[in-house]
Amino acid sequence: MTRHTLFSVVSFLAAAATAQAQDVPQFDARLVSHAQIPAQTFLAPPSDAPASLNVSGRFAAGPRTETLYDVVTGSTGLARPFPGQPLQGFSGIRSLGEDRFLVLTDNGFGSKANSSDAMLMFNILKPDWETGRVAIEETVFLSDPNRVVPFPITNEHSESRYLTGADFDLESIQPVGEHYWIGDEFGPWLFEVDGDGVVQQVFATEPGGELLRAPDNFFVRTPNPGGTLPDDVRTFSSGGYEGMALDEDGTTLYPMLEKPIWMPEEGASETIDGTPVLRIFEFDTASGTWGDSVRYYPLEDASHAIGDFNIIGGTRALIIERDGRQGDPRVEGFDEPAQFKRIYLVDLERADENGVLEKIGYIDLMDIQDPDGIAPRGTIEGRFNFPFVTIEDVDRVDETTIVVANDNNYPGSAGRELGRADDNEFILLEVADFLAAE
Repeated sequence: MTRHTLFSVVSFLAAAATAQAQDVPQFDARLVSHAQIPAQTFLAPPSDAPASLNVSGRFAAGPRTETLYDVVTGSTGLARPFPGQPLQGFSGIRSLGEDRFLVLTDNGFGSKANSSDAMLMFNILKPDWETGRVAIEETVFLSDPNRVVPFPITNEHSESRYLTGADFDLESIQPVGEHYWIGDEFGPWLFEVDGDGVVQQVFATEPGGELLRAPDNFFVRTPNPGGTLPDDVRTFSSGGYEGMALDEDGTTLYPMLEKPIWMPEEGASETIDGTPVLRIFEFDTASGTWGDSVRYYPLEDASHAIGDFNIIGGTRALIIERDGRQGDPRVEGFDEPAQFKRIYLVDLERADENGVLEKIGYIDLMDIQDPDGIAPRGTIEGRFNFPFVTIEDVDRVDETTIVVANDNNYPGSAGRELGRADDNEFILLEVADFLAAE
């Protein structure tokens, strides 16, 4: 889940000028298929999970609420807490071939404070593009029975030690061999789990030997009034590893921060030549070591965030960049409708002398061709859009097609239809010219 930090008007204008100077070309996107998981989809916890995890959302509305469906909050009219665990908030995706996808579920209900009864998991899903339904082939809940996590977890004193959204905020995932590597925002932490979701290793963020922490890191203590945070608190809350690509070598990860880091000597968030930038690090999974190289992704606007980051061949990669708005601007009633939802093509080897990546081209998720009316909702006069506040999933399916999906922030986001909780939507887009752009 994303919260945005305010930046200066000067930074905004500088970023806009830089984007205009780059003159990045736009490419068409055509909707090929659409499928969705209904918002109200729940999973039963494993039989060895603490009984308290049979209910979720007790703290999502503020103080503890034990009575099911007791409190209604937000614009969707849904009451909490819920029986079971909601299958929602997909914050990372990888195409596994044959229309099967690895998807990562976000931390729960939006913050560390309200998600201690939300179980962390990833799933293998298989959409049926003909019917628009999505089959759940496998669910893997994360756990730490071997006490590898270096801080106390919510279920510290249980035998199974399942992880929750109060422990980590999961935003990116990559399969490496038979295991999975996951990027977190609270630490930000990078950690490895096996095929059963059992934690194997946990790494602090130390690229080039420099420790970087976020305010939600367990080892960061809130200062007394008038005090200051430690110098190593350089990443913002919800500013950790939103995206993380995997090199074709199968061992090199590229964790990417969601927000610019704080530069204490400047008293401002990081910019290069006036443009806000996001850092991309390198990590070797074979040796468990951070590299010294740092690349920078230039944001079009300082208030934007990225949603996902995947290499699609060689050093070429796709990155979602988006604003913090939701709702179709063509439909009346949305106070702040979505304006900027794009997918950019970059090449990790095409950067300027400062390491700032070049944007090769983009597609606009607010203007997708749908002449055949494939989408069940969202198409007006042959144009479909994806107006969700958090779009956090993109990967290449084949030489001409990509998959895109949303994090629906269940139960609070209503970007597709006023007053109705967003479903988890999966779309296939034909973007041959975009993928071939030079």
